[in-house]
Amino acid sequence: MINKYILGISAFYHDSAACLLADGKIVAAAQEERFTRIKHHHDFPKNAIQYCLSEAGILPAELESIAFYDKPFVKFERLLETYLCFAPAGLASFLTSIPPWISKKLWLSDLIRRETGYCGRILFAEHHESHAASAFFPSPFERAAFLTVDGVGEWASSAFGTGEGNRLKILSEQHFPHSLGLLYSAFTFFSGFKVNSGEYKIMGLAPFGEPKFVKQIYDHLLDLKEDGSFRLNMEYFDYCSGLTMTNAKFASLFGGKPRQPEAEITQREMDLARSIQEVTEEIMLRMARHVKKSTREKQLCLAGGVALNCVANGKLLRSRIFDDIWIQPAAGDAGGALGAAFLAHHHYLGLPAPAKNGDLQKGSYLGPAYSQDFIRKFLDERKLPYVAAGNDLPDLISEQLIQGKVIGWFNGRMEFGPRSLGSRSIIADSRNPEMQKKLNLKIKFREGFRPFAPSVLAEETSNWFDLDRESPYMLLTADVLQGRRCRITESEQKLLGIDKLNAVRSSIPAVTHLDYSARIQTVNRLDNPDYYALISAFFKKTGCPVIINTSFNLRGEPIVCSPLDAYKCFMRSGIDVLVLENFVLYKESQPEFLDNLDWRTVYELD
Repeated sequence: MINKYILGISAFYHDSAACLLADGKIVAAAQEERFTRIKHHHDFPKNAIQYCLSEAGILPAELESIAFYDKPFVKFERLLETYLCFAPAGLASFLTSIPPWISKKLWLSDLIRRETGYCGRILFAEHHESHAASAFFPSPFERAAFLTVDGVGEWASSAFGTGEGNRLKILSEQHFPHSLGLLYSAFTFFSGFKVNSGEYKIMGLAPFGEPKFVKQIYDHLLDLKEDGSFRLNMEYFDYCSGLTMTNAKFASLFGGKPRQPEAEITQREMDLARSIQEVTEEIMLRMARHVKKSTREKQLCLAGGVALNCVANGKLLRSRIFDDIWIQPAAGDAGGALGAAFLAHHHYLGLPAPAKNGDLQKGSYLGPAYSQDFIRKFLDERKLPYVAAGNDLPDLISEQLIQGKVIGWFNGRMEFGPRSLGSRSIIADSRNPEMQKKLNLKIKFREGFRPFAPSVLAEETSNWFDLDRESPYMLLTADVLQGRRCRITESEQKLLGIDKLNAVRSSIPAVTHLDYSARIQTVNRLDNPDYYALISAFFKKTGCPVIINTSFNLRGEPIVCSPLDAYKCFMRSGIDVLVLENFVLYKESQPEFLDNLDWRTVYELD
């Protein structure tokens, strides 16, 4: 019998989410965007809450506590102090930011009670404490150091400390406005990408550039200390008082105005991306060395938005500063809901941590699933042609992959976090040298430079990549092994910019980035048996245990949640085959799709 249900909530910045713990075990977790179809939805996560309660079959009155992921009054204090410090420069930003606080965010307890109907205890955790809890408590470690790095919470922009058993202890923090997350976002903005959304594009663009601006960054923007702490020169930034991230002085330093969204990407943006990526990696390595020196722990847990930088994570792992690292798969604000709930369970209620035998995240398959009966009824009611497969599904779909088809794969519980991990994925043949271009331009309708990630059978990982452990959450990069690489010809070495993609770099070119790196997801039989069976069938036929895995969505659209979302994405894109659990739909057999809207006008480009 379950005694303690705790609901965790994060909201009102970006990536609102909810999660539910039952006696300290994760029952459900989901981001609000998947239900509202608004990417990075920031408002109160009422749909995600409703889903979490329904997954457990409970009513709000059965909750022991609700935990919110930060402290709104402390955050409001930081806003007021910042505006006062820069007054009158920040008047326009002040007038934009303050009304939502007065009308809603400062009355959060009332809002939670009104939206949920819950009358019991509501707890508030600190932002970085929530991140730390989301990293340590679900990790496989009984004790570890933690490091959290993001834009900003209440005041902290990064923190480190230790976790052991059911306790966390924060040892040190770095405070706003000095923030690695905001520094990275400043370059994201300046390069013409959307802040809090396009940071991963900077990471993907970096290998196309040269680190030409590293010296300018260190000389003018950043006073970096040996322990990884730093101070930003705020003369170059606008985010404390303005409505943008950078100002004219920043533009003058880097050769002109910011790139406009959707404008041509030039060598300058590529060099900026490479430069800020290298600076970020250096700061993360210095922070990690200092954490190691201060804590003497052997393992490290990571969370906060910067922990989604899988290139930096990969270098941190290879540095051997720590014996092992574990990264919360929902490392951004969504994961704060999980951390807040764990803090309520362990710190407030004082309940013990369970014995661990692996991590507690369950592969991060924590969202809604749809039964075979539900999907059959969905298809029959709409008279959509399908083939009902049985145990032959892996054989059938692996054959489609080999034929060059692009598959929409909808299977089991939806992932919690920003990565598709084989439940809501678009998959294709990694060996096909044309597949990266096809997926970017004809399926996802996004920038051609964007790399794709591989899913690889866990036991085959070290035969293809320079990685000696599992990476189930696609949060580590590692190089393709030398023996799998192809020789680059003299003429290919002379290619510039995006044209570099025309060179075939390995026997799995569709998932090999310019620098031979790959953002790896290892797949094991226990976490996702159906996805494992599919890749195994592909391996048996081709000798290659690696397929492409990218998120099941169009550009600017949240990852699909329901069968209806998946069908719409299938028909609006160049996906050839849709698999809804065991039902297979072929594009050429479908009736004319009468779309009642232009998705490009609905989903804001990221």
